Amino acid sequence: MQVHQFFDFHCQRNPGNLCLMFAGVQYSYHDIAMQSQQLAQSLAAQGISHGDRVAVLCENCPEYLSLMIACSRIAAVLVPINYRLAPAEVLFVLQDAHASILLAPDGKLSELVDGLRPLIGYLTVVSTTDQGAHNWQQWLNQAMDSSFATNDSAPESNTHSAFLQLYTSGTTGNPKGVQVTQADLINFLLSVKDKPGLDQTDSLLAVTTISFDIAGLEIYLPLITGATIVLLEREQASDGASLIKVIKNSGATVMQATPITWRLLLEAGWDGKGLKKILCGGEAFPVDLANQLIHTPAQ
Repeated sequence: MQVHQFFDFHCQRNPGNLCLMFAGVQYSYHDIAMQSQQLAQSLAAQGISHGDRVAVLCENCPEYLSLMIACSRIAAVLVPINYRLAPAEVLFVLQDAHASILLAPDGKLSELVDGLRPLIGYLTVVSTTDQGAHNWQQWLNQAMDSSFATNDSAPESNTHSAFLQLYTSGTTGNPKGVQVTQADLINFLLSVKDKPGLDQTDSLLAVTTISFDIAGLEIYLPLITGATIVLLEREQASDGASLIKVIKNSGATVMQATPITWRLLLEAGWDGKGLKKILCGGEAFPVDLANQLIHTPAQ
């Protein structure tokens, strides 16, 4: 099974269940499924198919989830680009990945306009409205009709084909890319689903930028288990007081973060309540921080 097939399984069983919370708006599994089908249709209408690279340059937003599922439906390769990369680094990623299409807000495209000109021959550029608006409806409206069927368009044999192409932040030169197959991702997700464990009663607080590798756990794991994603905006994820408020009000049960973020929370006065499970990784884990977290009510 592939990512979209796991998602569709839970959507068919419980279409009304809460899939995503973002900026005070709730999206059901049915909502995300419909948008992912529209996006798959729009991509196909642009000529995107098996193995084509779909680059996306955006901050955390609901449409990214739908785009990810859409790429899985048509066996395209998703290339999430770090929103903080300099224009020259973004252009390097687009060329290195051989991207066929770029989805980005107007604010970012205006920064790239000169560098994009040489790529116009093979790169389709789609504006997803102005920066921060997160409304791709104008492009979705170009789709032919809502009857586009995609559930079986990506055969099982494609599980060993690339699904994600991730790039580093470029701090040691040009950004460096690595490909992740459906099989790689699903194997990882199923192991974490088993231990430390996640099920459809959980809500996972996603604090990581979508272009980072660990976002694979925060974004994809809830989708394949029928759980809920509580997706944070950048400003919330970097502010301890805002994080505490979200933990208290969202009903999140699981959170994964780096030691820096956990320390940020504790220094802001978090008492360890509200979360059932906490995961820490991504950098060295100081002993004093580990001892503090061990003594919280969370597992």
